[in-house]
Amino acid sequence: MPSTPESKYRTITRFQRLLNSVTRHLPTQTVLETTGRVSGLPRRTPLGGRRIGDTFWLVSEFGELSHYVRNIKANPEVRVRIMGRWHTGTAHLLPDDDPQARLRTLPRFNSAAVKAVGARLLTVRVDLRD
Repeated sequence: MPSTPESKYRTITRFQRLLNSVTRHLPTQTVLETTGRVSGLPRRTPLGGRRIGDTFWLVSEFGELSHYVRNIKANPEVRVRIMGRWHTGTAHLLPDDDPQARLRTLPRFNSAAVKAVGARLLTVRVDLRD
């Protein structure tokens, strides 16, 4: 396995891009849609997390290296597809939140994957409007 966070990120994201091209089309897969910070086009990323009331929580395994996190920094207005239904919301990056503790509140399978590959964990909260 690569030794630096950046090389680990490149290796893992190559695999994820292949997998994500299929999983983003599955109707039950949770998907985060951001606006590309350079292109302005919608960017969809399959991910795991949990809705609690009007809030959706997730942990980014590569923090600010993740393209969707960079897109959120440029424009926090996002959409999240949960169980086949799209919700609009505003994303907030929470560097002061404990991502390890947050992972314990999220779905087990996804949390295990994030812990296994994660190098710079970052909690993200999406305040849903609908």
